[in-house]
Formats: sequence, C-alpha cells, structure tokens
Amino acid sequence: MMEPETATPPPAPEERYPFWGYGDVLLFIGLAFPSLLAGALVVKTVVVLLRIPVHNRIFEILPAQFGGYAILFGLLALLFRWQYGRRFWPSLGWTPPSLPPSRMVLAGVGLAVAVALGSMALRTPDINSPMKEFLASRTSVLLLAIFGTTLGPLCEELAFRGFMQPLFVRSAGPAGGILLAALPFGLLHLQQYGWSWRHGLLITLAGVGFGWMRHRTGSTRAAVVMHMAYNCTFFVGLVVQQKDFPRTW
Repeated sequence: MMEPETATPPPAPEERYPFWGYGDVLLFIGLAFPSLLAGALVVKTVVVLLRIPVHNRIFEILPAQFGGYAILFGLLALLFRWQYGRRFWPSLGWTPPSLPPSRMVLAGVGLAVAVALGSMALRTPDINSPMKEFLASRTSVLLLAIFGTTLGPLCEELAFRGFMQPLFVRSAGPAGGILLAALPFGLLHLQQYGWSWRHGLLITLAGVGFGWMRHRTGSTRAAVVMHMAYNCTFFVGLVVQQKDFPRTW
C-alpha cells in the first residue's frame, strides 16, 4: 500500500529590503526641521541658564545641529521599532564592509582630489559664504575639522545612503537610485556655499561617489569611512596651504 505523499511547504517569501516606503521618507523629511529646531532650543537654553559666554556662533551651531540629528535619528529608530519591529543600525546597512579600510580611505582621498580638479575646471568662484564666517579663529577651524571628519559624515551617510538610497535603488535601479540620493545631498549644502550651482554640482558628484561605495560594499559604514577621508583631505589641504577654506566640503 502506497503511503500518501507529504505536501512540500511553499518557500518562505523573500524579505523585501528596504522594508520602509516613501511615506516614511516624507515623514523623516517632515521631522527634520522640528528636530533641528528642538536641538537649537536645547542648546540655547543651556547657554542662557548656565550663562556660558559664546564668542563665536560655531559654538552654538555645531552642538545644535548634531543635537537635532540625534533627535531625528531617535525618532527614526522609534519608527523602525514600533512600526516594523526592526533595529536601527542593521536596518540602515551598518554592517562590516567587504573592503579593507585602506581602500575605503584611498577612495575618499581620490574622490577629494577629483572634486578639487573639477573645481578648478569649473572655475568655482571664491564667494563670501556662511562657511567662511565660521573660520574667524583657529578654534572654530579645529571644531569644524573634528565634527566634519566624525559626526558630520556619520549623520549625512545614515540619512542619504543608509535610509534614502536603498529605497531609490529599489525603484530606479543602482545608477538612478545613487543619483537620486545624491541630489538632495547636494541641495542640502547649497546654502553653505552661497547658492553657487558649481559648488552644488561638485558636492552632488561627491554624493554619487559615497553612494557607489554604499552600493558596492552593501555597507553604510564604508560610505562613512570614505566620507571621513574625503573631508579630512580638504582639511589637511587647508592646513598645508594656509589659505581660505576649501571650496567644496
């Protein structure tokens, strides 16, 4: 007597990545300004209550900016946990890169050199931008260098390459998704450079480079390391040349 065949269970559906959607991106963008405002209010309150003398606006602007980022990413982490039951860091691709650190650093340095050459080719104007106002003293330059090679790349890469790019790549393919994530990245920096389209174009191209690293390695951490090396290269150039602040950062 033949035994009945055991039904083979259907294969588990492949998990979609990213698991978030464009509604979450719009929510993230909508929360950005209130979060940055809250960070600024917290810093201003501390300065007033403790009567801390502020001789340079950079001492308020940098803590306020990164305090705002902390609030924004905290809200995103809550969204991932409550809405999707996921953890923040793994969701945004914070995984070990498939490349050695030396290659990521070299990619950042190479990208900085390419952008500098592009700046020369485009003859980017040396304009009076808000960035120059923060370079009135060695202390402010040092603070910008510290934040610009640590927390700055971390926050920007988590937002653009960790959160936005995977969704854009899923919709528009690798090349289109990388470019779509780089465009708002470039627009974000326009105000710092006096709304110069040349600066915006070069920073967008830098964003394409960071996006390529994120897609190539599957790791946002790799894009952060590359971004840190990119920014560090310009700061080293500033110290060596002892001239005005680099035109693209």
